[in-house]
Amino acid sequence: MSEIYESYEDYLKAIYLIAKNNKGGWTCNSEISKFLKVKPSSVTNMLYNLQKNGFINWKPRKALRLTKKGREIAQNTLKNYNCLSRFFRNVLKLKNNSIVEKLSCEIEHHLNPEVTNALEDLLLEY
Repeated sequence: MSEIYESYEDYLKAIYLIAKNNKGGWTCNSEISKFLKVKPSSVTNMLYNLQKNGFINWKPRKALRLTKKGREIAQNTLKNYNCLSRFFRNVLKLKNNSIVEKLSCEIEHHLNPEVTNALEDLLLEY
């Protein structure tokens, strides 16, 4: 799978953010459901896809954890989100948090490492 679906990145990022505060990096369906504000059945369907693609270690009705591959994707997605958020706040001086969050979440999936690095370099000045 060379290009990952945006929805996969969203779930991996959510799992990463939840699990980093949990013992052993484990999380469960209900935590993800609450975090993303989606139905548990939607989470379950996505977990099957994430597992099939090697992004998580999971057995139905059990806790789950990101694989190395899943963690790397989540960290890169979060890095893109954070760069964009800082750019919108510090460079463009946007004050509306909901707009900044929405834009950052929508665009984070479309950055490549070159663009992220350029953004990071630019943000060093701010």
